[in-house]
Amino acid sequence: MEKTLEQIPSDCLRIVLFGPESTGKTTLARQLATHFKTQWVPEYMRTYLQKKWDLQGETIIREDLLPIAKGQIASENELSKKADTFLFCDTNLRELKVYSEYYYNGFCPPEITEAVQNHRYHYYFLTQIDTPWEADDLRDRPHDRSTLFRIFESELRKNDLPFTLLEGSEKERFTKATQVLTLLKQ
Repeated sequence: MEKTLEQIPSDCLRIVLFGPESTGKTTLARQLATHFKTQWVPEYMRTYLQKKWDLQGETIIREDLLPIAKGQIASENELSKKADTFLFCDTNLRELKVYSEYYYNGFCPPEITEAVQNHRYHYYFLTQIDTPWEADDLRDRPHDRSTLFRIFESELRKNDLPFTLLEGSEKERFTKATQVLTLLKQ
């Protein structure tokens, strides 16, 4: 596996917020990190693509996938050194893989696919699409959310990954997530 995509070992429990765009992942990652007094990893793809959009008016292309993956795992590795008990990841390379395959007709760079198989996360929270759509420069598929949700759920199930579906209000999601995490850290 490419060294820049390696996940460094850590004592913290790595928790992933996973699901289609505009489903409250970032909000929940911030809330959980604050509640548990630990770190959260922002979605590097948003930072990377917003900068590209602002400078060039361009959207993602295949050649952006590896730099995005490298930036995501570099951020995660750095913040895992500072995390206490949990590290909340507002996405991971598995999410990038899902989007890559969706946007590019099944294509995902083999380096990302290999990294996904080698990375370990302790738990996933799958975010339901029952939140209002919030448009921005980067979100482009408001009518594909049901399809994407099914793909995200299928990805977790076919890889036998532990997860909880989060749905309902922001407060309901937070309450359910904290209950699961309290049990998980025991």
